[in-house]
Amino acid sequence: MRFTHLHVHSHYSLLDGLPKINDLISRVKDLGMDSVALTDHGVMYGVVEFYKKAVKEGVKPIIGNEMYLAPRTRFDKEARIDQKAFHLLLLAKNKAGYENLIKLTTKAHLEGFYYKPRIDKELLREHADGLIGLTACLSGEIPRAIIAGNIEKAEELAAEYREILGPENFYLEVQHHPNLEYQEKVNQALIKLGKKLKISLVATHDVHYLNPDDADAQDILMAVQTGAKTDDEGRLTMTGENFSLQPPEQMIKWFSEIPEAIENTQKIVEQCNFQLKLGEIQLPHLKVPTGKTPEEYLKELCQRGLAQRYENITKEISDRLKYELGVIGKTGFASYFLIVQDFVNWSKNSGVIVGPGRGSAAGSLVSYLLNITDIDPLRYDLLFERFLNPERISMPDIDLDFADARRDEVIAYIREKYGEDHVAQIITFGTMAARAAIRDVGRVLNYPYTFCDQLAKMIPFGLTLQKAIDESAELGHAYKTDNGARKIINMAIKLEGVVRHASTHACGLVITRQTLDELTPRQHPAGDEKTIVTQYEMHSIEDLGLLKMDLLGLKNLTIIENALKIIKNTCNETIDISRLPLDDKPTYELLQEGKTTGVFQLESGGMKRNLKELKPTQFEDIIAMVALYRPGPIEFIPEFIARKHGLKEIEYLHPKLETILKNTYGICVYQEQLMAIAKELAGFTLTEADILRKAVGKKIKKLLDEQRGKMMNGMIRNGISEEIASKIWQWAEPFASYGFNRSHAACYAMVGYQTAYLKAHFPTEFMSALMTSEENDIERVSFLVDECQTMGVQILPPNINESLANFTVIETNQIRFGLRAIKNVGDNVVKTIINEKKANGPYKSISDFLERVQTKDLNKKSLESLVKSGAFDALGERNEFLLNMETLLSYAKETQKNKSNGQISLFGSNSKVANHQLKLAEVPPATKKEKLFWERELLGLYISGHPMREYKELLEKNSLPIGKITKQMAGKQVKVGGIINKIRKIVTRTGRPMLFVQIEDSQSKTEVIVFPNVLDKTATIWQEDKMVLITGKVSDRDEEIKIICDSVKEIT
Repeated sequence: MRFTHLHVHSHYSLLDGLPKINDLISRVKDLGMDSVALTDHGVMYGVVEFYKKAVKEGVKPIIGNEMYLAPRTRFDKEARIDQKAFHLLLLAKNKAGYENLIKLTTKAHLEGFYYKPRIDKELLREHADGLIGLTACLSGEIPRAIIAGNIEKAEELAAEYREILGPENFYLEVQHHPNLEYQEKVNQALIKLGKKLKISLVATHDVHYLNPDDADAQDILMAVQTGAKTDDEGRLTMTGENFSLQPPEQMIKWFSEIPEAIENTQKIVEQCNFQLKLGEIQLPHLKVPTGKTPEEYLKELCQRGLAQRYENITKEISDRLKYELGVIGKTGFASYFLIVQDFVNWSKNSGVIVGPGRGSAAGSLVSYLLNITDIDPLRYDLLFERFLNPERISMPDIDLDFADARRDEVIAYIREKYGEDHVAQIITFGTMAARAAIRDVGRVLNYPYTFCDQLAKMIPFGLTLQKAIDESAELGHAYKTDNGARKIINMAIKLEGVVRHASTHACGLVITRQTLDELTPRQHPAGDEKTIVTQYEMHSIEDLGLLKMDLLGLKNLTIIENALKIIKNTCNETIDISRLPLDDKPTYELLQEGKTTGVFQLESGGMKRNLKELKPTQFEDIIAMVALYRPGPIEFIPEFIARKHGLKEIEYLHPKLETILKNTYGICVYQEQLMAIAKELAGFTLTEADILRKAVGKKIKKLLDEQRGKMMNGMIRNGISEEIASKIWQWAEPFASYGFNRSHAACYAMVGYQTAYLKAHFPTEFMSALMTSEENDIERVSFLVDECQTMGVQILPPNINESLANFTVIETNQIRFGLRAIKNVGDNVVKTIINEKKANGPYKSISDFLERVQTKDLNKKSLESLVKSGAFDALGERNEFLLNMETLLSYAKETQKNKSNGQISLFGSNSKVANHQLKLAEVPPATKKEKLFWERELLGLYISGHPMREYKELLEKNSLPIGKITKQMAGKQVKVGGIINKIRKIVTRTGRPMLFVQIEDSQSKTEVIVFPNVLDKTATIWQEDKMVLITGKVSDRDEEIKIICDSVKEIT
């Protein structure tokens, strides 16, 4: 007798499922079973992964879903009545059943979601074809009726389900969970019911983990997902019963008295024969001009592009286009390019800034001619084969960057063109990484946070827990010697890699030929009912052969777009950002001086230092820096700089290497250079060279040895001695394993250059756009204001009559603070203020403002924030408004009430009658110090002065300005004075607290490190907004100047 598990939850049952798909299939095989079902709670997240893995391992996959059934209809969502849904297990017999399962799952999420995704009987009737139904666990509708003692109701329900699904497709599900109250009662009632109504029984086990000793880990997972601790009373738990994947022998033994329940598992397996089609590419339908094939239309568009892109069409250009079109025609991807060029060109024509390209797609001349990319692949030696390999047919991958503020417009256009039922964003899953698993398990087991945090920090980034135990001496020691650490780590190992939550992929979008209901279930992401995502993640979407587009929203493109608009408004200049001169002297001077705050890819501290040393003079230098500034190749940057400036000799092992490596001073920076070396020296085709690139990148020994032999033989055949050939391989391989995609580097270097150009030529406009993009990050705004000051750009405080929503250029070197950047002032308030001001002119007084700005969002917090920030300074004194706040709010409320009753309209909103109603008590004005601290609180910076200025003489006599401290002072003792802005406290591995303190004087900021021994003596002084005089040593560790505190005094 054989048995198959038909009720199985994986870790895609996000609340309570532990098994990962690979582990599940392996365990099924180990137990000698050759089929298994996947029935996660209300979702189909793991279906494609499950199907692929099962088929690969010779296990028959059965696709299912333990669905939630609404007590009434799926549209009824009333607390206490509709909150608790029933369970119903559904399995797909065939293609119709699979598609119906998708439709039910989708509608459960998009229509029936109420605590859980729910279907109802009406929906089940509509989509019952091809499905098998089981009554599920004790939460099934029939078991619940039995538990309630209503056998008559249970009989009615059983008859109803049999009628809906068909007599051959409905089973009464019996389970062996003797420790669950009512399980035996339900089983006996179902057996009687089956006999009476002639409905077949089927035996299942409610599987939530694989082995009995996984029960504790699964219980901890449930506590993690519900935010509980294991010792919390009344928490959700499944302890006290065995929910592991049982051996078939055990199941047969448990149900020996009803063998038909075991036999029926095999009957169901025989009924379920759906095969998922994988790997068949399915491009969406695209209309092309009548009488033309996609290939012909693509060629026509490329011919038009030639005329637009090139003044002189050389043989090299013609040959390259012919070759690329040939490969695209052979692989059948003409429609793909037409689809992409359509929405890219729509975006550009609609004023949406599109990046010059991303990834290997920039190596395609066809992409360039279609305006998909803006980098000439011939000018920059970019390889088509790096993008599309004619000998390995797989979907091309054109990744695209759009201004993030307008990405949704692009998606809306695609959705409108292809239809709502053919376009969706893609889901992604967050899994428990090693450090997070340690912290989560420790919290749930009630260990102190500091202990768990210290343990987590012992794990090197990028390592699994098991590898970390082996490779980190500190963690290994803790594991061996500390019982608590060992317990946490053992549990965390079982949770590592388990899915924790689902969200929307940052850039993935799927466009389909068939309707999505035939291909993938869909849902809303948590807390976002406007967005619809697939339940299959991007790898599953690709496995199904569907068109996946990566449309990334890039903030820097929004900055460029806004800067261009500001330049047009203030300077009356129209800049074509895609046609900038790439030899612009002011741009290179800005880069050479490292003034790259806000410049894409080039603004980190390390990059600034490298640019100052490199002193780039050509676009190639920027491409190289983008490629080199990463872990691994970063070690080659000093050599690259030395060679550029002739401080180190450039030697080539073979003359042919010079033409390939000349632009990078003899260093192999790009993957494409390795491919070119293989082609020129070893006679590889570029297709073969691309295979070599992948082998080197993956570092798989067998593949590497194979490719090494092939390349060595090729070089020797081309007349290179074995000795030199061996040296070339030994030299090239380490570089190539770190090599970067040159096409991608060129594209991102272009965006970097564009932002540098704008900053060099239009500094005020660029910084205004940059600060607007960061307006929700008060610390970043403060940092950018400091940058403006070094650039000679003045930042003016917010003004209720002069400020707009965004940071605004007032004059050549002046930017006015935007109202939206004031903390606690929401979008709706800002829109109302600005719209009213545009319609009826400036606000004449505080009463005029309160009468005219009629919005419920103007509450005490937002009005106080506007006042404290100085936005009303032109209309009155800050303290006068603050200490009369209740009067102001009452006045606003009364005015709104009168307006709604039509009273104020008799006099006009600015009438003297209305103004006389507002009587404010006289109060002393706010002190300078109060104003400055309010500004710091709400704007992130002191804008009308600085609290340290009154101590200027004291500081000049007793300390060094922060801005005068240099790297050359490292190790020397200095005295600095400043105000404490920010304090970050950590606990060392010995359990003692220490501080990282940011202080600033009137010009600059620095970080002060306060070690435990010093903190013990000075703990009471370290408070935000205190002014202090610090004595300490200068440190330039990690290339950043910091002060290690020896002593501190408060300035009073």
